Amino acid sequence: MSTPDYYEYRHLVGFEETNLVGNVYYVNYLRWQGRCREMFLLEKAPEVLADVRADLKLFTLKVDCEFFAEITAFDELSIRMRLADLTQTQVAFTFDYVKIGADGTEYLVARGQQRVACMRGPNTDTRPTRVPEPLRLALEPYAAHPAAPSLTGTTTVG
Repeated sequence: MSTPDYYEYRHLVGFEETNLVGNVYYVNYLRWQGRCREMFLLEKAPEVLADVRADLKLFTLKVDCEFFAEITAFDELSIRMRLADLTQTQVAFTFDYVKIGADGTEYLVARGQQRVACMRGPNTDTRPTRVPEPLRLALEPYAAHPAAPSLTGTTTVG
């Protein structure tokens, strides 16, 4: 069995993440991107967290999410993060939000992206800095591949 090309964060949706109609409020998808990224750093690149506590800043430059299907409380999600782009000072991620059915089927319910810049310096004078080597190395196995297989039950939205 091969290792997946994504970092996975599992999440069980709670009532507090839904709106009055009962579906998940859109801002939670963005929170889950941040949480997935944080857990990746904790598990795969703890040296970078120590650097963040010093003077490294990870500025989110852009974030978006496209929705394909609604989810509700107690749906189980797999948020799957991949490396989309890596430059000297920036990292771009993609996120697949996959609903895991009770029978194990997987449904792509949303897809997101995020671009982060690495910066250093005091808040009044931050400047771009190279992506730390421990982060580059930790991200290598998660590089997105252009021809990723489609998920069972996924519908194409046009």
